[in-house]
Amino acid sequence: MRRALRRWRRAADAANALDLETLRGLRGVARQHRRQIDRVLHVAEGRLALPVIGPNPIRRPPGSDWAWRPDLWRGPVPVAGHAAIESRTQLCDGATLFHDCRVSEITTRQIRNTREEDLAPFGLRMDVFHFDGSFLSIVLDLPPDAVQGLRTKHLIRLDTIVEMEKPLEIFARLNIKHGPNVEQIVRELPLHESDVMVEFDLFYTKLNEKRVEQAWIDVIFEGPQLNQIVLRDVTLSRRPRAEL
Repeated sequence: MRRALRRWRRAADAANALDLETLRGLRGVARQHRRQIDRVLHVAEGRLALPVIGPNPIRRPPGSDWAWRPDLWRGPVPVAGHAAIESRTQLCDGATLFHDCRVSEITTRQIRNTREEDLAPFGLRMDVFHFDGSFLSIVLDLPPDAVQGLRTKHLIRLDTIVEMEKPLEIFARLNIKHGPNVEQIVRELPLHESDVMVEFDLFYTKLNEKRVEQAWIDVIFEGPQLNQIVLRDVTLSRRPRAEL
């Protein structure tokens, strides 16, 4: 590569003194090289601008003892898109879409994030056309380590990046199964704020800490018809509440 660079530097220095026939031939060779160089630059700049697939960083609050990004936003899934998606369709392991439409006019697609500010390599796009149902949600199963050592002193936080064509309401419901009971906490996502996050305070639940079995999050979309919704990222974290 250094030898080629020196050769083209010498050619550029000598270009003003070359006869026209030689200069014409040099121009043709230079154009051929430029086409290949432009191809390399196009691919390199595109790939290097993407968030890297692998262990993606997560913005976690200070003191967090657990943080997690679901697989749907972390790596490529086996089936990237669904048209006229049926209820209870698994988007990937641990992520399932639910609705009660008689005729589904909902499509989903995992997309590649390309923005500099994106930490997650992938996002989820949903296009909703006519919607004759009463609910649309995505259920995210939390991994076992999310509930290992879970106590009522914990706060569970959900952070997300959302884009939409027109305003709608999105709610997040945390469900924790302990024995035969399920504790539920519902929060509305503050979509008008720059940082879209909600926290679930377990202090106000009747959680039986000795019998916690599993947890999951319902992301619920209210009035999604005629809208395109993009979840660029979803992360969850857990931290103990400050002692008073």
